[in-house]
Amino acid sequence: MTIFNKLKTFISEDMTMSHIYQPVMLIALLKNKGRASVKDIAQSILNQDPTQIEYYSEIVKNMVGKVLTKNRQITEKQGEIYTLKDGDSLSQTEIDELIVLCERKIQEYEIKRDGAHWEHRKKGRKVISGTIRYEVLKRAKGRCELCGISHELKSLEVDHITPKSLGGKDDISNYQALCYTCNAQKNNKDDTDFRSLNSQYEYREIDCIFCNIQNNEKNRIVQENTLAYVIRDGFGVTENHSLIIPKRHVQDYFGLTQAEINAADQLIRSQKKQLDKNDKSIEGYNIGINAGVVAGQTIFHCHIHLIPRRKGDVANPKGGIRNVIPGKGDY
Repeated sequence: MTIFNKLKTFISEDMTMSHIYQPVMLIALLKNKGRASVKDIAQSILNQDPTQIEYYSEIVKNMVGKVLTKNRQITEKQGEIYTLKDGDSLSQTEIDELIVLCERKIQEYEIKRDGAHWEHRKKGRKVISGTIRYEVLKRAKGRCELCGISHELKSLEVDHITPKSLGGKDDISNYQALCYTCNAQKNNKDDTDFRSLNSQYEYREIDCIFCNIQNNEKNRIVQENTLAYVIRDGFGVTENHSLIIPKRHVQDYFGLTQAEINAADQLIRSQKKQLDKNDKSIEGYNIGINAGVVAGQTIFHCHIHLIPRRKGDVANPKGGIRNVIPGKGDY
């Protein structure tokens, strides 16, 4: 079989794809007489990646374009088009000279920074494992967690809620699913001071029992992640009644950040899986949060109740949490 027929059969019939990488690599090789460097192939993949166009489009519009147009008045902008002021009056010789000057500026800057000017693109770019990516996208139900668009309409990316460059952790509780547009625009649209947010996660109160458990009663903790932990309720209403507690001292659920909500949710799901495996008598759960004195909150550090339910543990379970108001369970 000739190489042509072999490649034709492979591409037409045998190629299985989880991404566009294989055909893009083959195109790069075919266009370069069968040889291409890793960088050449990577550049070919990069040229196909709309997320990079989105990212650098934002750089153009919100950074360099503004400087050259509004501040320096070197360029003009009309819609999506930039024009060099009086650029049509330049001769080819003048154009060539100006290009050489620009290239020299780039070289001088690269020598001065020794490559550090691209570090912002490296930070947080560690490859996220397929398993973690799957779990994040599954949790998001295949939709962008910012704009809500479906993965069927726009590809989704796994993003650090708190960026790695600002101290964000490589933890599933700090990951979210964003479409490539929201991810590209995130830094320009989100004015949260992540530096103060990171220090906020360390906040504890000396006289809070849930803050103190983290230091003085660690043996009670049955599971934890970066931002939350689990204990068994000391006055459980059923066996293995559990509390999921954010590590930061925060009064109630409404004060949680999205990262803390993710962290708590991950522990709730993990605990359910473990309890179901170890106790076949469990047939259901109540998940409850008390927020405020009139809602029954007595410890003012947010905590989420995960209560396993078994057949016959109450005479009539109908209504579930509606029974917090007597007589309102039946309807």
